[in-house]
Amino acid sequence: KSVVNWFESVRWSEGRYCPHCGSLEIYAVRSIKPMPYWYRDCRSYFSVRTGTVVRKFEGADEEMVVCHLPVRDQSQGVSSMKLHRDINVTQKTAWFMLNRVRKSWNEDGFRELLSGIVEVHETHMGGKRRNMSNRKRRELKDTGRGAVGKKAVVGARERRSRKIKARVAERTDKTPLHGMIMENVSSDALVYTDEHKHYIGMPNRHEAVRHGVSEYVRDQAHTNDIESFWAMLKRGCHGVYHHMSCKHLQRYANEFSGRAGVRGS
Repeated sequence: KSVVNWFESVRWSEGRYCPHCGSLEIYAVRSIKPMPYWYRDCRSYFSVRTGTVVRKFEGADEEMVVCHLPVRDQSQGVSSMKLHRDINVTQKTAWFMLNRVRKSWNEDGFRELLSGIVEVHETHMGGKRRNMSNRKRRELKDTGRGAVGKKAVVGARERRSRKIKARVAERTDKTPLHGMIMENVSSDALVYTDEHKHYIGMPNRHEAVRHGVSEYVRDQAHTNDIESFWAMLKRGCHGVYHHMSCKHLQRYANEFSGRAGVRGS
């Protein structure tokens, strides 16, 4: 109860209001069921969680259903297996909770365009080739090299603020790369990339370092910051989550880029 009271004092420091219509004329529900407050005109029940990350994704898709866990049990930053043991819930409940937090990074994260000096780079996420079965390798028609069978993620990092935007891409040719840059990077930003030919012709001012001839830094031109983010994402994949499916990879990318941006700001 004290935890809920504290959240109410923070959210409604200037007075309790209905999050559905904004009215201040609300009524307390004595039994607190189905929720502790009610507004007569819009005929809506609500609580301090309504409209927040705890409630905002209910019914958003087939995976998002109403969560009845106490406020104190909401968490993030660990695998669902560890979380379910730590807070004594089922693994499915822990997975559900973590997915809500990951989805919130996408909707409540950094909406403004990256500006100033921005590093852009891409990576490929997937299992280690040496762990693949022979059947899987035959399906990929590959002997264990390159990006075959992996999912591409394109990232942009603002050097000044360290904010990051990462997007899963079906391809890494000119059209999706330029599209990602135009959607997330200010037109007057200076963009640093590697020598990937598909970066050529982008609308921004652009400089590239030539990794193919062991050039990794030239004056201020480098992609070391965004590559360190890829290293962190992959360490999280192998060391914490152990697997990031293609279906949920964008949510994991949102989580890691959101955390990195918060730490950098």
